[in-house]
Amino acid sequence: MLRFAPSPTGDMHIGNLRVAIINYIVAMQRDTGFVVRIEDTDKERNIEGKDQEILQILEKFSLPYSQLFYQSANLHIHQNLAIKLLEEGNAFICTCTPEELEADREKAKKDGIAYRYSSKCTIQSNETIEEIKAKNIPFVIRIKKPDAPIVHHDVIKGDFTTQPNEVDSFVILRNDSTPTYNFACACDDMLTNIDMIIRGEDHLSNTPKQIHIKNLLGYTKETQYAHLPIILNSENKKMSKRDDASSVKWLFEQGFLPDAILNYLLLLGNKTPKEVFTLPEAISWFKLENISKSPAKFDIDKLRFLNREHLRLIDDKDFSALFGFRDSELGKLAKLYLEEASTLSELEPKIKAIFAPKNFEGEWSKEMVLLRDIIAGAPAFSTYDEFKSYLIEKSGLKGKALFKPLRLLLTGAEHGPELSDIYPYIKSYLLEVIS
Repeated sequence: MLRFAPSPTGDMHIGNLRVAIINYIVAMQRDTGFVVRIEDTDKERNIEGKDQEILQILEKFSLPYSQLFYQSANLHIHQNLAIKLLEEGNAFICTCTPEELEADREKAKKDGIAYRYSSKCTIQSNETIEEIKAKNIPFVIRIKKPDAPIVHHDVIKGDFTTQPNEVDSFVILRNDSTPTYNFACACDDMLTNIDMIIRGEDHLSNTPKQIHIKNLLGYTKETQYAHLPIILNSENKKMSKRDDASSVKWLFEQGFLPDAILNYLLLLGNKTPKEVFTLPEAISWFKLENISKSPAKFDIDKLRFLNREHLRLIDDKDFSALFGFRDSELGKLAKLYLEEASTLSELEPKIKAIFAPKNFEGEWSKEMVLLRDIIAGAPAFSTYDEFKSYLIEKSGLKGKALFKPLRLLLTGAEHGPELSDIYPYIKSYLLEVIS
């Protein structure tokens, strides 16, 4: 069983989307379930509607899930498991004040060492949780640090050994009785039998903590781990919310196709048998072991190239429908513009300009009016050469004086594909085009 566990705290990042795609692919390869867990326990940071936005994005990328649940629904289970650890002596009540903890952090900083919990509250008090609550003393529950190093293997990164002091006695239940990220995450992975965890490498430090939690809770099922390298921006820094291209929503707004985005994210730092491919193809050959350990740099130009290739793969009739037309010939017309446009948002104004009312004012206005009147009364011509010869004969125009105004009249633009290539697809719409 594999899972994708996003938080509804903002727009979906392309790094998160890559995690979702790869989890889905491996789940399909293993013929097992793909679980979506909305990690909504941070009530203050949750943004209303972002959970539905996440699910809609998964649908657009054709990533159906076998199970969906919200982490907050497991609150009582998290609390009971924390109490279980407490009762078994594997966790302890900590009444250290924020001021005491901050003073310890400052001292560690001053001494140039990593901060570790002081162990002040490690020795269990005879007082129960109820008794402490009755005194109105704020407290948290901390897990006891491990007695031995935590060792785990990462499919991408290799072997890791984490010393007990690095794991430390971290908080598992806050003073408001809500679970911390690592505790809720580990518990939920146990509850849903997640046996492979694929996520970003920013979670590497969380892995030994979550393994420790599961060990103390008696979970013995083997779990594999794979941490994907970060994605860098053009300045070789980790992509953040400040980078427009980091947002899947922004990429959609720019006219990038889901298939192209998916294709690109699977190419990043990966060895693939071909450059342009679809999700079903990727499922047949994808291997986690082929992903580089090093960060991958995001290249918008490469994504633009892939987007053009995927636009070319769309059926002509379906392509035409993207612009509100039904005739497959107009889909072929749109594909002519893929030499100068890479996204739907770039293509749309070029195609719509052909059928939009033309501007008969400007340098070539007289010639445009003349050509419009000639075309309006002309017979139908099957080839562009016949059409052109007729216009030359009737107008007396030739060279630039013919082709400049004719292009403006037929396309609404000064530049573009050859008119001889455009004509076959618009010849049935000439009266509409020249209006």
